[in-house]
Amino acid sequence: MRIGELAERAGVSVRSLRYYEAQGLLVSQRTAGGQREYAERAVDRVILIQELFAAGLHSKKIAELLPCMRDPDGGPNERATPELVTELTAERDRIDQMIADLTTSRAVLDDVITTATREMPA
Repeated sequence: MRIGELAERAGVSVRSLRYYEAQGLLVSQRTAGGQREYAERAVDRVILIQELFAAGLHSKKIAELLPCMRDPDGGPNERATPELVTELTAERDRIDQMIADLTTSRAVLDDVITTATREMPA
């Protein structure tokens, strides 16, 4: 599929796909005319990349992690290093802490909303 179709199907911009390629996160083949063509599995790959970005990982860490995952996008499978697992565990712990902090903030807001609602004139 061409870059525009991949962008539409994966819900990202063409610019993002070009960035992913430049960072080594995504692979395409070139037609004789120089246009990018992607395999069908690229849709799932792009969605996975988006999920990893949403989790707070940066492109260098994603590039390091992707070969260790089930979707190698045609590249060789590599094993995760102990250092990578340690870094990812720390990242998960950071996310867990953010979730806990946001849950606390939501509870505080719920209390403020409840109090404000009770004190509002009818």
